[in-house]
Amino acid sequence: MEVKTSLLDNMIGVGDMVLLEPLSEDSFLGNLKKRFDHSEIYTYIGSVVISMNPYRSLPIYTPEKVEEYRNRNFYELSPHIYALADEAYRSLRDQDKDQCILITGESGAGKTEASKLVMSYVAAVCGKGHEVNKVKEQLLQSNPVLEAFGNAKTVRNDNSSRFGKYMDIEFDFKGDPLGGPRLSLLGSLAVFWFDLASVHIVLSELVSPAEVTETKTEADSRGTNEPLSARLSQSDTKMVCEKQLLTCDLVRPSWLATRLLFQAYYARDALAKNLYSRLFSWLVTRINESIQAQTKARHKVMGVLDIYGFEIFEDNSFEQFIINYCNEKLQQIFIELTLREEQEEYVREGIEWTNIEYFNNAIICDLIENNQNGILAMLDEECLRPGTVTDETFLDKLNTICADHQHFESRLNKNSKFLNDHSLPHNCFRIQHYAGKVLYRVEGFVDKNNDLLYRDLSQAMYKANHSLIKQLFPEGNPAKVNLKRPPTAGFQFRASVGTLMRNLQTKNPNYIRCIKPNDKKASHIFTDSLVRHQVRYLGLMENVRVRRAGYAFRQPYEPCLERYKMLCKRTWPHWKGPAREGVEVLMADLQIPTEEISYGRSKIFIRNPRTLFFLEEKRKQCLQDLATLIQKIYRGWKCRTHFLLMKKSQIVVAAWYRRYAQQKKYRNIKSATTMVQSYTRGWQARKLLRELKHQKRCEEAVTTIAAFWHGTQVRREYRKFFRANAGKKIYDFTIQRIIQKYFLGLKSSMPSMSPIDRKWPATPYGFLDGVHTELRKIFHHWRCKKYRDQFTEEKKAVYEEKLEASEIFKDKKALYPSSVSQPFKGDYLEISKNPKYQKLNSAVDEKVLLADVVNKINRANGKGTPRIFLLTKKNFVLADQKTGQVKASIPLPDVTSVSVSTQKDGFFALKLKEGSASAVKGDFLLSSEHLIEIITKLHRIGATAADREKLKVDISDEFLVQFKQDKVCVKFIQSSPKNGNSVSCKRKNNRLLEVSVPTSP
Repeated sequence: MEVKTSLLDNMIGVGDMVLLEPLSEDSFLGNLKKRFDHSEIYTYIGSVVISMNPYRSLPIYTPEKVEEYRNRNFYELSPHIYALADEAYRSLRDQDKDQCILITGESGAGKTEASKLVMSYVAAVCGKGHEVNKVKEQLLQSNPVLEAFGNAKTVRNDNSSRFGKYMDIEFDFKGDPLGGPRLSLLGSLAVFWFDLASVHIVLSELVSPAEVTETKTEADSRGTNEPLSARLSQSDTKMVCEKQLLTCDLVRPSWLATRLLFQAYYARDALAKNLYSRLFSWLVTRINESIQAQTKARHKVMGVLDIYGFEIFEDNSFEQFIINYCNEKLQQIFIELTLREEQEEYVREGIEWTNIEYFNNAIICDLIENNQNGILAMLDEECLRPGTVTDETFLDKLNTICADHQHFESRLNKNSKFLNDHSLPHNCFRIQHYAGKVLYRVEGFVDKNNDLLYRDLSQAMYKANHSLIKQLFPEGNPAKVNLKRPPTAGFQFRASVGTLMRNLQTKNPNYIRCIKPNDKKASHIFTDSLVRHQVRYLGLMENVRVRRAGYAFRQPYEPCLERYKMLCKRTWPHWKGPAREGVEVLMADLQIPTEEISYGRSKIFIRNPRTLFFLEEKRKQCLQDLATLIQKIYRGWKCRTHFLLMKKSQIVVAAWYRRYAQQKKYRNIKSATTMVQSYTRGWQARKLLRELKHQKRCEEAVTTIAAFWHGTQVRREYRKFFRANAGKKIYDFTIQRIIQKYFLGLKSSMPSMSPIDRKWPATPYGFLDGVHTELRKIFHHWRCKKYRDQFTEEKKAVYEEKLEASEIFKDKKALYPSSVSQPFKGDYLEISKNPKYQKLNSAVDEKVLLADVVNKINRANGKGTPRIFLLTKKNFVLADQKTGQVKASIPLPDVTSVSVSTQKDGFFALKLKEGSASAVKGDFLLSSEHLIEIITKLHRIGATAADREKLKVDISDEFLVQFKQDKVCVKFIQSSPKNGNSVSCKRKNNRLLEVSVPTSP
C-alpha cells in the first residue's frame, strides 16, 4: 500500500504561509528562518513557491525525488519546486492550458538555477524516444549557452543574469516536447546547428568588444588632456584589426581622422555594446530556430521566465531604471493574475466572496510608461528634439511634468519632504516603487537611451570579411541606406516588456519567488534585514493577505476526506457515498461553524487557519489513539501468536512424550503378554498333550475293547454254533477256516476312504450277517474320523457353515440344493487386492467376512440398484459400486430378523430394530446370487456373539418390509418362464411388491 504524506505532516515551521498564525512581517521572517535553518528552502504561499538560495548543494534533486513528486497533488508532499513544475506540466498536458512560470527575485537569489530545475524536471517526466530526447537535450543545453553569453560577474553575484530570458517550450497533445535538430561534434553549441566556422566567428566576436573597449587615445598615452583634438591610438586600433578579430579596416581616415576625443569614447563604447548585443540577439535567434517545432498543428506552450531582479544600488542609473520598470510590470501582472486566479477559482467553485483591497502599482507603471507624460516618453522626447540636450534638461522636464505625482520625488518638486536633505541631490530623482523608494542619478540617461552607432562604423563593419558580421550590421549596406533615426533603447525595452506582458497574460501563471538569505554567498547565514527588504519589494506579505482575504485553505474533497475521516465514526474507516457528502458529515460531526467553511463544487474552503489547525490537532490526537489501539492489537496479536506457538510446541512435546510413554507401556505389556502367552501356550500344549494321550489311550482302549468285544461275539457265535453242532468236530475246523477266509476276503475288498463311498462287500455266509453289518458301521465311523482329522480350521469352518446352512434351509428353501455344491468364498470382490476398492477397504476398520454385489430394491418401481455389500463381525455396509462411497453402515445388533421366500429367488429382507438410529429409513430389501451364504454368515455371527440374540430367519412367500413410515408386503408367486428365467419384481400398489419367480422346468 502506498504511503502518502502531506505538507502538514512533520513540517518544520509552517509549510504554507497562508496558514501562518499570527500573521505579521516578523512571524513571516521567523518562519522562513526556522525552515532555512533546517535546510527547508521551499515554502508556499498558496500556489506560489518561495525559494531561499542555500548557497550549497542539497540532496533534494535526485531522480528519486522526481519520481516522488511525479503526478502528485500540489499540497500532498512537503513544499518543493518540483511540485510546482509538476502541477504546471500536468495542467498543460491534461487540461490543455498554456502555462507560464514566472521566476523573480534579486540578483543572486537563484532564479537561473530555479529555471534549470524546472526544465530538468519537465524533461525528466515527459515522454521518451529518440526525437523527444533530442529536443529535451536542446532545451537543457540552451541554459549553459545563454548563461555563457548573457551572464556576468557583478558586485552582487558571480554569475548574474544581464538579460531577461523567456523561453516558450512547445508540447504536442501527449505532452512531449516538439522539434528535432541535427547533431555534430562541438559540445553544447552543436545541439543548435552551429558549424565550425560559425563557432569560430562567435568566439572571435566575444573577444572583439573587449579589445575595442581596451583601446586608448594618444592623449591618454601622453598623459595630457586635449579635448576635441586628440585621436585614438592608431597602434591600438591597428592591433585589433591585425588580430583579425573584426576582419575589417578600422584605421581608415573616413571615420578615425574625424573623431574627437569624447566622440571616440562614445563610438568605442557604442561599437562594443552593439557587437555584443547583436551577437547575443543572433545567438538567441539561432537557438529559437533550432528548437522551433516543425509541425503547424496547435501546440501546448509552457513559458519559463528567468529575469533580472529588482535592483537598488547606492548609485542607480538608466540600467537599474529599466530593470526596475520591468519588475514593476511583473508585479502588476502578478497582482492581476493572482487576483484573477483567485476570483476565477471562487467563481468556478461557486463560492461567494468580497473584493480584496490591495495596492495596485498600475499608477507607478503609468508614471514610467505613459505615452505622453511617462518618464520613458519624456526621455525619448529629449533624445529626439533639436538643440542642446543634457541630463539636466531631462531632469528639469521631469520636475515640471511629474511635480504633482505622489510616487515621484526630486529636490525641486513639492513631494520632497527633505528639501535641505543632501541625501536627495540635485541631479537625482526618487520613485516610490512597489518594493520601496529608489534613488536614480540622471547622469548618462540621455546617452544610454540613445545608444546610437555612427553610420560610418556600421558601413565599416558591413565590409568585414566574415558573413556573420555583415549579417549583424545590415544597415551598413550602402545600397540600403536608411536615414530614419533608429529607436531608442528605452523604446525598444518598453516594446519588449509589452510583448512579454501580453504573452504572459494568455497563459496560466505559476510563480517562484527567489530570495537570497545573505550578501556573503555563504550557507547557513540568514540576514534578517536583507530578507525583510526582499519580502517587502516582492510583495509577499501582500500576497498572503490577498490569499487569506477570502479563504486561507482549500482542498479537494477526496484528499480532505481521506485525511480527516478518522475524526468521525460515520466516515471511518470507509465512506461509501460521494466525497463531498462525507466531508459535510465530517464537518457537521466536528461542529465546525458554518461561517468558517464553504463547500465548492470540487473543493472545501476553510476561512481561518485556526480551523485547519483544530482539525490537525484533532487528527494528531486521533492518530495517537489509533496508534495506541494498533499497538494494543499488535501486542495482543503478538502475545496470542506466542501463546499459540507455545501451545503448539507443548502439544508436540506432549504428543511425543505420550508416544514415548505409550511405547514404553506397550513394550512392558508386550513383554508381560509374551510371558503370559508363553505360560498359557505351555499350559495349553501340556493340556493338549494330556488330551491327545488320553484320546490315544481311549482309542487304544476302544480298539482293544472292540477287539475283545468282536472276539467275544465271534466266540459267542462260535459257541452257539458249536452247541448246535456239538460233537461235530469236523465243523469246528470248517467254521474256523470259513471265518478266517471271510476276514481275509474282507480285507482285500475294502471300499475307498471317502465318507460318501457307499460300497461294501457282500456277505458270503448268512450266519455272519450280524458281524458283517457291525463291521461295516465300525469301518464307516473309523473312515469318517480319519477324514475329519485331515481338515484345517478354515475348512472346518466352511463345512460348519455348510452344515448350518443345511439346518436353516434344507427342505425349506428351493434354492438350497443348488447351493450345496458351491463353496462359500466370502470375498467375491477381492476387496483387499483390488485398487479400485482401496478407499472402501480403508473405510472399514474390521476384517471383511463377505464382499459381494447385491441389488437394493426400490419401493417406488421395484427396480434394483447395484450396491457393494460388506459384512464384518459388527456391521454390514452398503456402498456405491462405481465410487466406493459408503451409503449405509448398520450395526448387526440392530438387525432383528431376515425374511426370505421358499422359492428359487435371491430376495431377502433385513429387518431392523424399531426405534434404533439405523431404522430411520426403514428395512433393506436386497437381492443376491449368494443368498444362502449371506444369511448363513449373518446367522453364525449372531449365534457366536454373546451380547445379542440369535438371528431369526423367517422363510415365507409373503412377508412385510418397513419402508420409512410405511409397511409394504412382498409377495412371491410362481410364473411361467419369461425373459430367460429371470426373477422380476413389480410394484402393484403402495402396499404391495410382487416378485415373480419362474417355475422350475
